[in-house]
Amino acid sequence: MSAHATSHTGHDDHHHDPGFLRKYVFSTDHKMIGIQYGITAMLFLAFGFYLMMVMRWSIAYPHQPLPEWMSWIFTDTWKARWLQDGKVTGETYNMFGAMHGTIMVFLGIVPLGFGAFGNYVTPLQIGAPDMAFPRLNMMSYWVYLAGGLIMCASFFMESGAAKSGWTNYSPLAGFADGQIVNQWLAGQTQWLIGLVLLITSSLLGSVNFITTIINLRARGMTWMRMPFLVWSMLVTAFLLLLAFPPLEAAGIMQLMDRVAHSSFFMPSGLFTKSEGLADLSGGGSPLLFQHLFWFLGHPEVYVLLLPAFACVAEIIPVFTRKPLWGYKPMVYSVIVLGFLSFIVWAHHMYMTGMGPVVSTFFQTTTVLISVPSVIIITAMLISLWGGSIRFTPPMMWACAFIPMFGIGGLTGLPLAFNLADLHLHDTYYVIGHFHYVVAPGILFGFFAGVLHWYPKITGRFMSPWLNQLHFWPSLICMNVIFFPMLVQGMAGFHRRWYNGGDAYLAKAADSANVFGKTVAEWIDLNILMSMGAWTLAVAQIPFIINLLVSWKTGRKVTSDNPWQATTLEWATPTPPGHGNFTFEPSVYRGPYEYSRPGSETDYMPQWEEPKTRGTDAAS
Repeated sequence: MSAHATSHTGHDDHHHDPGFLRKYVFSTDHKMIGIQYGITAMLFLAFGFYLMMVMRWSIAYPHQPLPEWMSWIFTDTWKARWLQDGKVTGETYNMFGAMHGTIMVFLGIVPLGFGAFGNYVTPLQIGAPDMAFPRLNMMSYWVYLAGGLIMCASFFMESGAAKSGWTNYSPLAGFADGQIVNQWLAGQTQWLIGLVLLITSSLLGSVNFITTIINLRARGMTWMRMPFLVWSMLVTAFLLLLAFPPLEAAGIMQLMDRVAHSSFFMPSGLFTKSEGLADLSGGGSPLLFQHLFWFLGHPEVYVLLLPAFACVAEIIPVFTRKPLWGYKPMVYSVIVLGFLSFIVWAHHMYMTGMGPVVSTFFQTTTVLISVPSVIIITAMLISLWGGSIRFTPPMMWACAFIPMFGIGGLTGLPLAFNLADLHLHDTYYVIGHFHYVVAPGILFGFFAGVLHWYPKITGRFMSPWLNQLHFWPSLICMNVIFFPMLVQGMAGFHRRWYNGGDAYLAKAADSANVFGKTVAEWIDLNILMSMGAWTLAVAQIPFIINLLVSWKTGRKVTSDNPWQATTLEWATPTPPGHGNFTFEPSVYRGPYEYSRPGSETDYMPQWEEPKTRGTDAAS
């Protein structure tokens, strides 16, 4: 009996059916947990997107009530409490803004990239039967879900959800919802509880990923034979492991400031209009919270980004039929990127009055961190050069990712310098820059990943026609939304105007009011951007239909390796069963061996034993 058949028997014949709950709900299988992360993260992303659409209405039409198609989700009681004559108030706008940022970053993109793609693909690519700690993996998902539900449930509390921005700065966050007698039932407090749970989930996941990648690689899977995705997930896990504990400590300390009347971040001598001189023990440092937050905040950018880099880097070699150019420099770059991300955080804090020596250090490191990013993007571009490019659905998104991320990166360079940042800080320029990285950048990479691995997960292809309906409107709308933000930001539009700057229009006629005239010149872009946002929402409908319907009606794959790819996940059955592999995988070469001279086909899978020993010895 062949090794294939023998191990197939060993894997499947003796594996009992765990039942519905253990298989689909409380599963310890990394693949099911990856799917759970993916579905949950996409639901949170949809909710966060909805909050943004409401905010865009307030910005574009501040004097008009929310239309019924946008407000139907709210109960009449909720509308009476948080809307004024049907219109969004400043308080409601602050609540939606804080929760939009929190949900998109902590509940949407991180779980989708690291939790979903990382969980499903990483063990398959290294030839592992599962994650090192399956129960810990399950616990990580459920702690994440609990944190997200606690945060979102705070919308229905008397205080509403958190309103102090997604950064939650003290002392503003320390005073927020002070009218609530039981501070444990305040939205701001629930935000902190949810944050602590989300960080705990990420720490559990990061330990699991590091252990799995180091210890469970297949025979022959040396460090430089690992796919770029695995390297990216390893660096991401270290970023989470090292950067999240300071923010968890900050969250717990701020929680104590709220419920135990400590003053970790609350200074002496605070005076408020409603309470006068605040009754505090005092002595705390608001700047300390900013340092702890941004020490996580900038590595967090790369926690978002590296999984998207990874998806695109896996897709380009498959659909150009050539090796990934500069694989080793890309690996070294992603490691350097992880290291440098820990020494740039204070470029978010130029406004705090740091001296020239400290600001010069952070300006230098911020410029330096762009170098490894440029190396990775350049390697992707050169990989396209001279390739036999197949513009499949995943390849379309991967190609669009490169220029969109490029715009996001280039617009960030001026913010590295404190002289420019003093003008641009807290304007729409910062919003445009960050969203070019996150929305058309990172999310395009994730759309590419979904289309690429969907046939392995389900055994069916997603519809190319529905993908066209999704891709082109999304590409256009993303630029319609975010490019005008760069223009408005350079004109001085503040990121937190709930009425889009409408209050300045009355002063525009005053010849001495230069800023009023500036606002009048560019305020109409608010309507354009809002129209783009609502159209973008419609453009996601084909994707949702494609994702759900293709599961049952999509074109069936005819092979376990439908893309004729080289990495180990394509050696598994479709979809992979318990234990993943029906044979014990061994790795004989690097991850991107395409179009090699002397090969019978234009691809050489990692698991395919060489016909003559020594042929792949240098890989």
